[in-house]
Amino acid sequence: MVRIMQMFADGRSRKVVFLAHCLLNQNAISDGTAVYPAAFRELVQFFLEHQVGIVQLPCPELCCLGLDRGNRLGAQSPVTEENTRIRAAMQAPAPSRMLEDLVESVMHQVLEYHRYGFRIVAFLGANRSPNCGVETTSDHNQEMPGRGLFLGALEDRIRAAGLEIPLLGVKASDDLLNLFARLRPLL
Repeated sequence: MVRIMQMFADGRSRKVVFLAHCLLNQNAISDGTAVYPAAFRELVQFFLEHQVGIVQLPCPELCCLGLDRGNRLGAQSPVTEENTRIRAAMQAPAPSRMLEDLVESVMHQVLEYHRYGFRIVAFLGANRSPNCGVETTSDHNQEMPGRGLFLGALEDRIRAAGLEIPLLGVKASDDLLNLFARLRPLL
């Protein structure tokens, strides 16, 4: 059991949200899938307006496979086919070990925020992603219900630590107003 420490009586909100890397940096997303030049601006503004600090998750695909995800021609394939290839590549021994290290690094942050009484509002992933999908992921050349590899492993560690933190997913084609309606009760 983690003992909650009381500290930080300054101006900070003591609320944070963890966002998938690509929601804040579209330059890291796999080729052919970026829909914004930089970031999901409306999403960032929403959290700032509600005084929620934003923690950017590492991009597991960039960290483990590189910016080209090991396929310079990836944008020429349908998204779900390329995502299925990426998912398989992430399950190779070396990327899989790196993914475990990324999960541990994020869990260190989660436990630190929790230990000092911060409220972790949610984890927000990128639906359809083979790693950061929450409600949907890509496998077998299709978008399907389920978690991506990274957020699935992270969710397992969060639950093992006895924490309850909502995981929500967003996709560029989603209605952001609907997402905001889902987020408001968590604030």
